[in-house]
Amino acid sequence: MGVVEEIRDRLEAAFAPHELQVTDESEKHRGHAGWREGGETHFHVRMRAGAMAARSRLERHRAVHAALGQDLVGRIHALALDLDG
Repeated sequence: MGVVEEIRDRLEAAFAPHELQVTDESEKHRGHAGWREGGETHFHVRMRAGAMAARSRLERHRAVHAALGQDLVGRIHALALDLDG
């Protein structure tokens, strides 16, 4: 399973979002810090979930990182988050 699928699976399980887009943007960062051959280093997540509605921006980001877990977050160089309720 690729990192995109892992991110999607963990976020769906934790938040049951009504919108979820996970994009591997690694190729846009070729030659930059953290990039490695094969990609799976830089990601953009757009998620809309009722579970996010009452949380502050910081709480939303912390909740996503907790749902992804240290094992997965540790393999990702950059994670851009666009989160809303």
